[in-house]
This record gives sequence, C-alpha cells and structure tokens, in this order.
Amino acid sequence: MSVQRLGALALVETVLDDGSYQSWDTPITPAPDLDLGYLAELAAAQQKSGCDESILTGRGTIRGRDVAVVSNEFRFLGGSIGLRAADRLDKAIRRATAEGLPLLAATASGGTRMQEGSLAFVQMVRITDAIGAHRAAGLPYLVYLRHPTTGGVFASWGSLGHVAVGEPGALVGFLGPKVYQALYGEEFPPGVQTSENLAAHGLIDAVLPPDKLADIASRALTVLSAPRRGVPMPEAEPESDQPEVAAWDSITRTRRPDRPGVRELLRFAARDVVPLNGTGQGDATGAASGLTLVLATVHGLPCIVLGQDRASQAANGPLGPAELRVARRGMRLAAELDIPLVSVIDTPGAALSKEAEEGGLAGEIARCLADLTRLPTSTVCILLGQGSGGGALALLPADRVIAARHAWLSPLPPEGASAIVHHGDPSFAPQMAAAQLVRAVDLRRKGVVDRIVAEHDDAADEPAAFCRRMGEVLAQELAVLGSLPTSQRLARRAGRYVF
Repeated sequence: MSVQRLGALALVETVLDDGSYQSWDTPITPAPDLDLGYLAELAAAQQKSGCDESILTGRGTIRGRDVAVVSNEFRFLGGSIGLRAADRLDKAIRRATAEGLPLLAATASGGTRMQEGSLAFVQMVRITDAIGAHRAAGLPYLVYLRHPTTGGVFASWGSLGHVAVGEPGALVGFLGPKVYQALYGEEFPPGVQTSENLAAHGLIDAVLPPDKLADIASRALTVLSAPRRGVPMPEAEPESDQPEVAAWDSITRTRRPDRPGVRELLRFAARDVVPLNGTGQGDATGAASGLTLVLATVHGLPCIVLGQDRASQAANGPLGPAELRVARRGMRLAAELDIPLVSVIDTPGAALSKEAEEGGLAGEIARCLADLTRLPTSTVCILLGQGSGGGALALLPADRVIAARHAWLSPLPPEGASAIVHHGDPSFAPQMAAAQLVRAVDLRRKGVVDRIVAEHDDAADEPAAFCRRMGEVLAQELAVLGSLPTSQRLARRAGRYVF
C-alpha cells in the first residue's frame, strides 16, 4: 500500500475538522551557549520544514468534539526531541490536562536530539510524567505512530496511548535500523519494526492511513466522552417466566454453531464500536484471539466490552493466558477512564495444554478474579451461552449478572464432571448438569444471576431480536448502576457469593 507521508501540520489538518485548528505555540528562544554549527543546523531545519521546532501543538475538533493535539515534524532534524521541543510538549500536555481535553499525539521521530545529549535524553522522563498526569485525570490519550517512530519517543509518550494506531508500512521500533547496523555490523531482521507486525503481536490496536484516523478517533471519543451517570432510564422488556427445560437441553442449545455470540451482540446491540487489539505488551493474540475487547456505546451509554468469542475459539482453539491478559487490559482501561465494564461469558473451557500451564493460565484466572472484585467502576457480566470452568469464572465477578435463558455455568464441562464422579465415564453428563445447578434459572434462584433475558424459543432462531433484547437490558442495568454510590456497589459485589 502506498501511503502519503504527511508533515505535522498537514496531518493535523487532515484529522481535525476544517478550520478548527488553533495553534498553542509561541516563538522558540534557542537555549543559551549553543554551538554555532548546531545553530546553523537549526536554521537549516527551519528552512527545510517551515516549522520553528520538531513539535507542533494546539487544539481543534474532530467531528465536533474538542481535542488537543501534539504532532511531530520529521523534516525538522528527524523529529528529534531537544530541550525546547520538550518544553513545548510538556506545556501542551499539561494545558490539555488543565482544560480537561482529550489528547491526540502523532509521532514521527528518531528520538532524542543527539546534538543536545543527555540533557535532552532525560526530557523523556518529564514528558512521560506529563502524560501520566493526563491519564490520571481520566482523560483519553490517543496515539498515532507515523513513519518513522523510534528511540526515546517510542519508548515514552509514543507507547502510552489508551488507543494506539499505526500508519501503514511505518517503521516503528525502539532501536532504529541504521543505529543497529552501525553498532552490530549487520542489518536488523526485516519485517519486525513495522506497524503491521506490532499489530500482529498485540502491541497496537490497528493500522490505518491518515485519512481514516478521524473516524476511529471520533468513535473512541464518542464512547469515552459519553455521560456515565444521570442518564434517562432506557426501556427494556421486563423479566418474564419461561417454560423450564432440562439443563442438558440448554447445554445442547448453547453448543449450536449458529448460536449468536459476542460478535452478533455487538452488531445488533452496540454502536460506536472501536476494536482494541491485544495487551499492548507483546502477546501475539491479534485477530485470532478468543477474547474480544472493544470500546462501545449501548443505547448511548459508554462501556468497555470484553467478551469470549465463541467463533474464534471454535476456529483457533480454547482460551489461554494471553486472552485473559487482554481482558485485564480492558479492566485497567475501565478503571483509569472511569468507564463501565461489560464482560461476556461464552466458552466451552480454557486451554488444557503445556503452553497454557507454562504461560500462567491459573495465575491469570486468579488475577482476573482479583481485579474484577475490586474494580471501582460499574460492572455487568453477561452469561451469553456456554460457561465452563475457570475460563468462564475469570469474567464472572460483577455488580450485576445477566443471563440468557439457556446460558449455564459449571466447574467443568458436564462430561468432565461425570468422568470425575463416575470413574471415567462421561455418559452421566446430563445427570451431573442437573445436579450441579448449572442452569441460568437455578443460578437466578441462588443469587448468582440477577436477571434472565428470554429466548423465544432459542436465541439461534432469532439472533437479531435476542441480541437487541439483551442490549436493552444491559443498557438499563448500566443506567441503574450509574446512579449508585461506589461503596454500595463494591459491598454487594464482595458479598454476593455467600450462600
């Protein structure tokens, strides 16, 4: 794909609404006692780039939403960060924080300005602190990694976005390939330091050209800026009694390949969906992940959805520790951005393998449970279909639990439970399912489930209508939770499993 590489101002004007950009920059005063040769380089860089420094800052709107922007100009000494560029960055980030503005950063830099040495190098600490304060204020931080982004910029403010997107074909990496070759006498392995490879390894969320950036930024800001509390109560079908069926009947229905899963739920019940990819920490989960993580709105209410994807699990294998690390990224985002979290359980069970054991599956289940039980934001769990074993339990703790009529939850697949109790014989699975009270209706009576959403007669036969009903109930639950004090929610969440 051929991508036009835009300068700092052209990129900003492409992303922001026409005529909305307002510069925050004031004239640069060079640091005292600069080398005459370096002063000449600065003058030449200004002439070449049309900019007075490697950083441009200001504010504008994206689809009508206010946002602050900081953008690298690579034509100015390779977008490098010296003392004056750091001053400008720090001032802009802290101004965005003070004014309560989301921040969009567009990097294109070789990193620290070598002409200014160690004093420039340590500015990355200062800039990272400013980003940390912005995030601590609960404000969204979006990053666009352009070609090229390397060195200290990538290792500081370039890697801290709540949502991170790469430019197609962009060189993105810690140590630039020219430096690597000079230091080690050989070329860096090809295809590693690219946006596409970062996305494949779960380090960034998407790869998009500049003309598509406004769309994903607008959707993300719509979710992250939407009111969480004091919203009108959405309408939803009241809970109604349905004819009870045997546990094994419900289990069989949830195993139908055409049963709607989290993908269908998002398609029919959600809006402004922004997919997030991986953990941001290098797990190669990407598009093949059995765990879907998205920002979305449901009837105008914002949430982070982390859902077990039945289709991906069927095609690529069961959930492993990497998927649960993706889920924990969603939990961290929910806490930091003060946005409700929705977990969706639909799994035949977690992975049983050498890789899962060595990858720390049990520990990730434990950490998910620990994170969810104490997450300060509102939480809703949806039991959508199959709910087998620790992989299901990992996403269960919540303020409210909604279950589809035929959904179920059990310590193991019923066949496994039968094998344990009946000396290796799995044929008693139907009897075990009934005895273990796995059905949604049984869990409702015991208080594990708070509300059941009807299936007429099977969600697989009415996927769109079922998902819309579930979305309406979810929105209603989110609205109610938004009106409750945090202390009240957490107290109930901690005590709901005492029978």
